[in-house]
Amino acid sequence: MPRPKKQRHCQLKLCGHAFKPTGKPLRELRPIILQRDELEVLRLCDLEGLFQEQAGERMGVSRGTVQRILTNARRKVTEALVVGAALVFEGENSSPESAAATEAEEVLPGEDQSV
Repeated sequence: MPRPKKQRHCQLKLCGHAFKPTGKPLRELRPIILQRDELEVLRLCDLEGLFQEQAGERMGVSRGTVQRILTNARRKVTEALVVGAALVFEGENSSPESAAATEAEEVLPGEDQSV
């Protein structure tokens, strides 16, 4: 039986439920789930420029855990960009169902409203 996940401290506040290519409704895209801790590690290491050890200290996890999370997160983001999939954020105050509901209510300028 695997060990339980250690509590991870994430300061990031999600600005939406999903990130997707324009011109296609979310329901027509393949979702790639990005966990909140994966987005936090991307923010700390790639946006803020912290070393993995520093990011681990902020999140309350080891450098090895940060490295594993970062590798998975970068693979997911790269796959979404290359194949045109949707990144769906999961974590506190976010779920794929709420992303689909939000997107159904929103229509961006230039997007076709008829599906």
